[in-house]
Formats: sequence, C-alpha cells, structure tokens
Amino acid sequence: MKVNVINLNRLIEEKFRGNQTFFAETAKIDRSYLNQILNNRVSNNSPKVCNAIIKFCENNNLNYKDFIILE
Repeated sequence: MKVNVINLNRLIEEKFRGNQTFFAETAKIDRSYLNQILNNRVSNNSPKVCNAIIKFCENNNLNYKDFIILE
C-alpha cells in the first residue's frame, strides 16, 4: 500500500483549504511525517499512514482507493 500523493494533496486543498495540519489532526496522522510524505522526502508506503487514511475515508464516505495505491 502506498499513499497516492497527488490525490491526497487535492483532497487537502479542496476540503481542508490546503491545511495539512488540520487534515493530519482529523485523520490522526503525525503532521510532520505527513508533510514529508506529501513532499516526497520519505517513502509513501507507510502502512500506519495508509490505514489512517482508509479509516478517515470510511468515516467520511470517501473511496479510500482514490487516496491509496494497492499493490
């Protein structure tokens, strides 16, 4: 599993007015680690982050497959 960085950035822009911290708090993800993933400073295949995104999507009636790349 990997984070779909492009689509997640779009979601953050559209639903969180570009505020990564607000999204990270809502999804219960460490904001600095999320920032590193979104800026390609660390690998985007974090199971912990992917699971948090999946849970966020389920709680907000979103399709997690739009934000997670299944391998």
